[in-house]
Amino acid sequence: MKKEQALGKGLEALIRSAREENRFLELDLERIKPNPYQPRQEFSEQELHELALSLKEHGVLQPILVIETEPGNYELVAGERRVRAAKLAGLKTIPAVVVSITKPEEVLALALIENIQRANLNPIELAESFKALMENFGLTQEEIGALVGKSRTAVANIIRILKLPDEVKELVRKGKLSEGHARAILMAPDHNLQVHLANLVVKRGLSVERTEILASGFVSERKKAARKRTKPPELIALEEELSLSLGTKVTINPRGKKGQIVISYYSNDELQRLAEILLNKEI
Repeated sequence: MKKEQALGKGLEALIRSAREENRFLELDLERIKPNPYQPRQEFSEQELHELALSLKEHGVLQPILVIETEPGNYELVAGERRVRAAKLAGLKTIPAVVVSITKPEEVLALALIENIQRANLNPIELAESFKALMENFGLTQEEIGALVGKSRTAVANIIRILKLPDEVKELVRKGKLSEGHARAILMAPDHNLQVHLANLVVKRGLSVERTEILASGFVSERKKAARKRTKPPELIALEEELSLSLGTKVTINPRGKKGQIVISYYSNDELQRLAEILLNKEI
């Protein structure tokens, strides 16, 4: 059996045993240390307060996962959001399942997969989680997909967004850009355009479809210019600047000293929006 296959089966068994072992305890929150391998980095203060209110009223319905580091002391594996909210709610204890694992890589794997399966991660955290599973455990994209219920293509597409500039990834982390927006922005031919396009999407609230049109337009115009060798680089740059300013595809067709500027629109509402911009009206 291949190493990757064995690791994949081992992780599946790890998850199954954590859920079936049924070592349920009511643990003192003060005895639970944070997980040093926590894949989730972003915690909404508003969501934590809302969860805290729910925990006050209904209690903690889903137990956290912990390992026992020494008698009476525990380390969190999965459930940091619930722990934080429980502390905000003024609770002293929390229900937990004690998992019998000791290797750091197994703790990391279980934390990653539990967060992924509970949809607790933003797209960047998810991509980093998949990358960690590949680098730390040698898992293939197919095996990761099987563990988390995604296709190999979906896993590959998510990992690709880590190629975005840091400024764009930060917008994705904060929820200002969706995973679909991130994949569309990747189509833009260089990092500077990707950053400008990301900021335009946030500023104008562009849809994923419109973002794809803009990004693919940049690529196609550069390819056309490269093939024909007739459009100067400064005109290509101006097309890109106008497209980003207007939030739609703009094409410049030079004809000697004359030419055309073609501004594309895709609906009557879009036409009205562009007209207001061109007439210097506030939108």
